[in-house]
Amino acid sequence: MSSTGRVEAVCVAGVDLLPLPGRRPDRSGIDKRPVGGRVAVGELGLDGDVQVNRRHHGGEGQAVYAYAQDDADWWAAELDRDLPPGRFGENLRTTGLDLVGAVLGERWQVGTALLEVTAWRTPCANFARYWAIPDLVKRFAAHGATGAYLRVLEPGHLAAGDVVEVVSRPDHGITVGRAFRIAMTEKSRLPDLAPALHHLPVKDQPKLAATIERRLAARA
Repeated sequence: MSSTGRVEAVCVAGVDLLPLPGRRPDRSGIDKRPVGGRVAVGELGLDGDVQVNRRHHGGEGQAVYAYAQDDADWWAAELDRDLPPGRFGENLRTTGLDLVGAVLGERWQVGTALLEVTAWRTPCANFARYWAIPDLVKRFAAHGATGAYLRVLEPGHLAAGDVVEVVSRPDHGITVGRAFRIAMTEKSRLPDLAPALHHLPVKDQPKLAATIERRLAARA
């Protein structure tokens, strides 16, 4: 198999965290900006990046977040606004790869780092507040271009302009887009995710495994 793309930008959120508007003015690491040069990436993410709430964003299975330029272009046209790299809270803005069609567990060589696709992004209220679009969560979920979370299998360094090479892809065929639809709107099909369960973030596996087991038992 051969599949390649490219990193358009590498983005991080620094220590000056964005205060989000609203009734709960939480501070967030969603406001990421492109950085130059080669950036170190370790097991918990990019050097210099801040992840405020690792229960929902970050940790071993969500260390790096990628969003495709094609999907950003769709939103830019839909909303009639500029959406430069980092605006989705992504660490990597990519081209040449279909992230909706990325298979859970596929592995990417990016620079000297080896990354593994682990999950879809579930849109949250902070995202809507950041963009100041009240119904963004609903619209984001309906469109389904969620981007992809990745874990770091081998730490290394990466930079804008690096090739993204898909070096392996599991044969279970469960894509980011399919898993997102099941998790959001087709929960009766959760057992379909069983073959990809071990690729998901560790923090999500026990609860999802228990749910899958209950649904399989109900089918018996």
